[in-house]
Amino acid sequence: MDNHRGAERDRTRHTRRAFLRAAAALAAGGETLLNARASSAAPEAAPPFFQTRGLVLTPGELEAMDCPALAKRLGINLLDFGHLVVWAAKEELGQKTMAECRRLGIDVEFGYHGPSGLLPRDLFDQDPSMFRMDEQGNRVREHNLCVHSERALEIACEAAARLSAVARPTTGRYHIWIDDGMPMCRCPKCRGLSDSDQALIFEHHLLKRLRRDDPKATVAHLAYHYTMAPPTQIKPEPGIFLEFAPIERDSRKPLADPVHAKLLEQLDANLALFGKEETQVLEYWLDNSRFSGWKRENIRQVPWDRELFLSDLRVYAERGIRHVRTYAFWFDADYIRRYGPPPFDEYAEGLRRWRLVGGKADGGA
Repeated sequence: MDNHRGAERDRTRHTRRAFLRAAAALAAGGETLLNARASSAAPEAAPPFFQTRGLVLTPGELEAMDCPALAKRLGINLLDFGHLVVWAAKEELGQKTMAECRRLGIDVEFGYHGPSGLLPRDLFDQDPSMFRMDEQGNRVREHNLCVHSERALEIACEAAARLSAVARPTTGRYHIWIDDGMPMCRCPKCRGLSDSDQALIFEHHLLKRLRRDDPKATVAHLAYHYTMAPPTQIKPEPGIFLEFAPIERDSRKPLADPVHAKLLEQLDANLALFGKEETQVLEYWLDNSRFSGWKRENIRQVPWDRELFLSDLRVYAERGIRHVRTYAFWFDADYIRRYGPPPFDEYAEGLRRWRLVGGKADGGA
C-alpha cells in the first residue's frame, strides 16, 4: 500500500510538472504534433454500448496532439483533465482545449483527491477536531478529515463548490475523492465506520452543497485502495455513483484471470449496492506513468495489450457497466518522437465495437 501511495503522489507531482512544461512550450511557440494514427469512426446502426468512452490527459498530451479533434475522429466522447480545473479555465492551452471540446461536442470532466487541499491544514492549530485521528488516538494534521466534524465538512464542501464554479464538468459528474490512498479517521465516533462509509458521508455532503449551484450534479464514490470494499453502514443517496479504479490490478493479466478474483468480488459487491446504470470505470490500460514507475527517467513504450484490453471490456460489459475511461499519461511530444503515437485508435475501436443489440451488450466477433 505504501508503495502505491508514494507512486500516486509522484504521479501528481509529475502531472503538475507536465503543465509547467506545456506552458513554457506554448510561450516559446512550440509546434503541435498531430497523431498520424487517427482514423474515422464509421457510423453504425446499433447504438454504442459504452456510453462514456474517455481519456484522462495532462497538458503534455494536449500540447503534443490535437486531442479534441483526435477524440472526435476516433469516437472518444470524453476528455478528463484531472485536477487541472483552474488551468482549464485560466491558461491559454486550457481555454483553447475547452473551447475546442465545446465546438466538437466532446464532454469534459475533472477528477482529483480533495480533502488536503479543500480543508486548509493550517486550521489544525485552531481546531484539531476537524482533522482525522490516527490509530494511536492522536489527531493529525495530515490527510483527509473527520467526517463527524460539521465544520470540517462545511469548509471542505464550500471550497469544492468554489473550485467547481471555475470550470464545471459538462456531464454533471463530479469526481472529488478522499485523499490518495490515505486512511480516514479513527476517532471514537468514526472508528466504527469503514473508510468507505466515511467517504460516503463526505460525498453526501459534497452532493448537497454542489446541487445548490448545479441541480443536476452527481458525485463519484471512488472504489480504490482503502475504499475498495463497499460501504456497509451508510447507504448511498440518489446522485451518488460508483467509480471503480482497480489500481492494484496486475496489468500483465486480464481481469478474468483468477488472480483478480477478489477484485471482481469487490466490484460485484459495490455494484449490488450502487447499481450498474451510472457506474464508471477508471482504468490504467494507457497509464504510461504507472508503467514507468512514476519516474520520468524510466519512461518506456507503453506495453499496450489489445487482447487483454478487449478481455477486460467483456468483463465490464457483462456486468452492464457502460461508462469507461482510462488514464493516458506521459504521451508528450518527446514520447511520440521516440516511440510513435500512443494506441488511442485501438482503445477507441475496442470501445466502439461494443454495440447495444436487443437490449444487450454485443462485442462482435
